[in-house]
Amino acid sequence: MRQILTTLITLIALAVSNMASAQMMWRETNREVTGRSLTDPKLTDGIEIYGNAGTITIKTPKRITVRVFTILGQSVSQAVLNPGTSELKIGTRGIYIVKIGNLTQKVAL
Repeated sequence: MRQILTTLITLIALAVSNMASAQMMWRETNREVTGRSLTDPKLTDGIEIYGNAGTITIKTPKRITVRVFTILGQSVSQAVLNPGTSELKIGTRGIYIVKIGNLTQKVAL
């Protein structure tokens, strides 16, 4: 029982530290994003999601909570983003799932 409890506490600590480090990977940027948005801002409260060169870019007019997962469901990042443009540099090619509230979008890098 004690070993199970110790293992559980260790796993929780690792999960929290991974979430904290993933949140730090998001950075706000002032650069203008150009290209084709993966979502229609008219249908998504103005939120736009872009994927390009190993980076997921989100442009939002309001404060949002964003979660990013691999195609297998493994959490990559979870953060609260302020209004404006924010980027998450992943660097690893693949397909990612971005969830913002009830909006879910696939992003291919």
